[in-house]
Amino acid sequence: MLTAEQVLASQKATVETLFGLTSKAFEGVEKLVELNLTAAKAALEEAAGTTQAVMGVKDAQELLALQASLFQPLAEKSAAYSRHVYDIATGTGAEFGRTFEAQAAEIQKKFLAVVDNAAKNAPAGSETAVAVFKSAVAAGNNALESVQKAVKQATEVAEANFNAVANQAVNAAKSTSKKR
Repeated sequence: MLTAEQVLASQKATVETLFGLTSKAFEGVEKLVELNLTAAKAALEEAAGTTQAVMGVKDAQELLALQASLFQPLAEKSAAYSRHVYDIATGTGAEFGRTFEAQAAEIQKKFLAVVDNAAKNAPAGSETAVAVFKSAVAAGNNALESVQKAVKQATEVAEANFNAVANQAVNAAKSTSKKR
């Protein structure tokens, strides 16, 4: 049986967790805003430099050379920007995941304590029912752990694929600019 103090402590912990997650979410948004402001400022400065360079072009050959020289850095900067956005998103998501795992472990521990307490106070002859219930709880916990492992593996595969695609885009831009 839960006491009033235990219920209040549980609610307090839940509110603290909620505020902690909200804070992490805002940190992620702040990082994205900062990244976007930095990228916008850099793009504006580059646009001014590019405009001046285009105004100084004397013939079509020079224009093609200028265009080729701008393509590779643009692809690299786009890939770097995408990596930063991805890092911010995965970092924030990882914080949520760690918090969820910690909360799930704590809830599981408390639940098992309640089950053990109930088993101790169960009437004689209910040992089989208690054993079946504990087995079902253990199976559920194993299923949850399997899902968490699968999500982590899928995340790692997605990250590897993202990095591979970003590298291919940069390499393609390099080879394209070398051919010109």
